[in-house]
Amino acid sequence: MKLLEGKTALITGGSRGIGEAIVLKFAEQGANIAFTYLSSEERAKAIELKVAALGVQVKSYKSDAAQFAEAEQLVNQVVKDFGNIDICVNNAGISRDNLLLRVTEDQWDEVMQANLKSVFNLTKQVIRPMMKARSGSIINMSSVVGVQGNAGQSAYAASKAGIIGFTKSIAAELGSRNIRCNAIAPGFVETDMTHYLKEGGEGADKWLAKIPLTRFAKPEEIANTALFLASDMGGYITGQTINVCGGMTM
Repeated sequence: MKLLEGKTALITGGSRGIGEAIVLKFAEQGANIAFTYLSSEERAKAIELKVAALGVQVKSYKSDAAQFAEAEQLVNQVVKDFGNIDICVNNAGISRDNLLLRVTEDQWDEVMQANLKSVFNLTKQVIRPMMKARSGSIINMSSVVGVQGNAGQSAYAASKAGIIGFTKSIAAELGSRNIRCNAIAPGFVETDMTHYLKEGGEGADKWLAKIPLTRFAKPEEIANTALFLASDMGGYITGQTINVCGGMTM
């Protein structure tokens, strides 16, 4: 039997990078997949075809989790389409890196809205069907930058640190309902968001020197951790932040 057989997973930002890797990994392990995207419907439909070929139910939704009303509408529609939500992965996020002296109020607010408020919005909605089922796994995508900070990323670091505190609080609130909530803190991952730090590129060497495994992560490696937390293998883990960073935070 596959690890997520018969489960339904809702994954935000599932059309690229880490989100896409989680969508495919969960589908391979038998989960029915609902995922969101913001811009490229063509890309989302292509992923739908890949997932459908794995023999599970799949549907993409154009939705912005940073908007409370859209998050509410999304969850209601997913429950209507799939019957339930067993797993929620809050993965959507952005970065607007700059030194604090140059960060504008609009940039700060944009990052907080996309990265932190989105987690509040969606979690608040998915806990309703999860509480009814008395079961669920919520996985929030934080970052090692939220664990240890980084110059030039004050807004991003604050939003990702906020996710860790939120995760611990939700785990404490909902543990008695058999709902687990954990965070993943990736290090540098080969995605569109870190394109400027590609291995061998300008600035990459500085970061590689701080990573004991001497390489950046692949999205699939973050997806493997999400799979562990979503499945019964992680059934006694809640309120934790797992750093998947090649040893950066030792």
